[in-house]
Amino acid sequence: MSKHVFLTGPPGVGKTTLIQKVSQALKSSGVPIDGFYTQEVREGGRRTGFDVVTLSGNRGPLSRVSSSSDSSASRREYRVGQYVVDLVSFEQLVLPMLRNVNHGGDTEKRICVIDEIGKMELFSQAFIQAVRQTLAGSGTVVLGTIPIPKGKPLDLVEEIRSRKDVKVFNVSKENRNSILQDILAAVESCRK
Repeated sequence: MSKHVFLTGPPGVGKTTLIQKVSQALKSSGVPIDGFYTQEVREGGRRTGFDVVTLSGNRGPLSRVSSSSDSSASRREYRVGQYVVDLVSFEQLVLPMLRNVNHGGDTEKRICVIDEIGKMELFSQAFIQAVRQTLAGSGTVVLGTIPIPKGKPLDLVEEIRSRKDVKVFNVSKENRNSILQDILAAVESCRK
């Protein structure tokens, strides 16, 4: 029996767009839902980083392209390629929301959107812990995204991929427009 639903697929295939559409649909049918998604930040046509956007409308930086001028070696930098991850900003936005979801005493199962559980987010030990707690809890259905395996496996990602209580959808350019109803149906059946 699936308890959680995850989307996976190559970067830029439209996982976040699908998550947003599913969230909208659930929200408008009155399902209690919270969480966050990751959005590209573009300046003058080039990608300069990513923001975390919560469903309640808060937004803050997740990562920015580092310019060599501001690489302060004094503080520990979390880097993914050309991006420097703003762990403090990420944790301030995401952790209270995840903890809040875990303490929901409603009889109704709520949805928690986690987009994504990727390299940048996994620098946060507290985030990893909060995600594990949310997955283990009985009152929350996680609707999340995970990257496709590339390079060194990410522990939490592989853990989620192999969980018996997780249904994973592979999103591709071919199916991304037709898969929405299937994802919604899967989330609905997890809430039962």
